[in-house]
Amino acid sequence: MSSDMIIRRYRASDQDVVTDLWSRAARQAHPFIEGEGAGERARVLREVYLVQAENWVAERDGIVIGLLGLLGAKDGSGRANEPGGTGAGADGVEADGVEVGGLFVAPEAQGDGIGRELLEHAAALHGALTLEVFEGNARARRFYAHLGFTERGRRVDEETGHPLIALERAAPLKSVSWLHLREGRLLSVRTRGNDTFYLPGGKYEPGETAREALSRELSEELGLVVPADELVEAFVIHDVAHGKNGRRLQMTCFTGGPQDIAPAPGREIAEYAWFDRREARERCAPAHSQVVDRLVAQGRMPG
Repeated sequence: MSSDMIIRRYRASDQDVVTDLWSRAARQAHPFIEGEGAGERARVLREVYLVQAENWVAERDGIVIGLLGLLGAKDGSGRANEPGGTGAGADGVEADGVEVGGLFVAPEAQGDGIGRELLEHAAALHGALTLEVFEGNARARRFYAHLGFTERGRRVDEETGHPLIALERAAPLKSVSWLHLREGRLLSVRTRGNDTFYLPGGKYEPGETAREALSRELSEELGLVVPADELVEAFVIHDVAHGKNGRRLQMTCFTGGPQDIAPAPGREIAEYAWFDRREARERCAPAHSQVVDRLVAQGRMPG
């Protein structure tokens, strides 16, 4: 996510700007629908979806540039918000997923990754995602395919008479990773029987927080004692999980802990190494590229 863009809950005071954004984006996306972005469809947006759905906005420099509406997301009590479906609690614990009822980005802000960030925000909160897209919206269909959505069915929209395609994407795999640099080179590990290097870390075990999971993984993989309370979240990476048939990955990266380390690889680790930017791109899993780009942008690795 760009440093000047935030995602926050929709507020009632956003209604006018969000309605205008939706109207302009909908007309651009659905030129084949007569009266799109106005009339009865605008009334339903204001009086139904902006009231009953779980809505989020993307904001840049104080200006709302994106809208995400989720249907069936559960509130903090575990009850599903109407209209319909099941989801996850407000604490973000993965449950049955959620339906994306609407995703709109202001035309002037399209192409900047805003839509992708809003979708990954939904996935981080609720896991699996489903949605419907008009068959005639070729740009949106390409966008969702690029982000790993697959078709699960079709129907004709009763209101417009145009065909809709139902899409779905499984919940992302969630992992934690440690960012440890030595003279501008990034620590990476390779498991036995695997040619690809990864960042130190791994998956959660039941009941663990992200920091607890990473502390345990660093002990198991490299024999390092890194207390959970010394780990500081740096950023979250969304990418395709290596070797998982296109499954998405949500990797939370941490810094902190001891800087002068002497790793003692565990039984699953074949070797460890510190890589520069070129070596990391050539020898590491896909998510490494995003990590390295972030670290270069922060001045922590040479460009």
